[in-house]
Amino acid sequence: MYPDLFKIGPVTVHSYGLMLGIAFLIGSTLFSRELKRFKLDENIGVAITFLAIIGGLVGSKLFYIIEEWNFGQGGAFLSFFTTDTLFSPSGLTFYGGLIVAFLMIYIYCKYKKLSILQIIDAMAPATMLCYGIARVGCHLSGDGCYGLPVNNTPFEFLGYSYVKGIVPTHAGVLVHPTPLYELVASVIIFFILMSMRKKMKYYGQLFFIYLIFSGTERLIVEFIRLNPKVIFIFTQAQLISIGMIVIGLAFLMLFRNKTDENLISINTTKK
Repeated sequence: MYPDLFKIGPVTVHSYGLMLGIAFLIGSTLFSRELKRFKLDENIGVAITFLAIIGGLVGSKLFYIIEEWNFGQGGAFLSFFTTDTLFSPSGLTFYGGLIVAFLMIYIYCKYKKLSILQIIDAMAPATMLCYGIARVGCHLSGDGCYGLPVNNTPFEFLGYSYVKGIVPTHAGVLVHPTPLYELVASVIIFFILMSMRKKMKYYGQLFFIYLIFSGTERLIVEFIRLNPKVIFIFTQAQLISIGMIVIGLAFLMLFRNKTDENLISINTTKK
């Protein structure tokens, strides 16, 4: 794996950080275009993107620490709050970042009197694509997002049934490149969302569909990832994925007869 790509003087360019930067640049551009299509001020995209970055990084790191505390090799919770852990480019849990980023954006929208449903609809396709690009960083950095051995090789050589941050390929074991599987799935879902976005009848509908697609993708991939089971055959990520799918379906059913003439007018306007 290639966690460190190159150095510029004393500065080391990490593969995950670089892919994360690329993801946010692409995501910000796509988000701004959707804001323009919704006839909203494109400048709010800068503030919201900044909040998404901060909330995403903080939430990802906090959820990673909680996850390792619960499912790692033991130790006191405070022992995870070290400089190496907090400021390491690895050790980021996507769902934690998604939740905290959403909360920060929600508060911002309330303060600015913006429609949260309108904003998250504009963000949905870009968020899916950014997730896939970030997964490339996971693959290059080898931070533990690997899959099960292709040939059902046992894990005894690791010493644990679950060890995050150790890539088993050092023992010559071929594993499923699950981050790359997620990249492919994310790109496909991105294009589906982009093709559907002008067919939506109300704000929030595209985001609810995003929740279903995103949750389904992660739910499936987790079956071939090396993660600890929490309840029966399900991992922590799968339980959150199921929650996302249920929420998305519930809101689609609840608002199935809802229409927003303003959005329909925007979607039918030829440019």
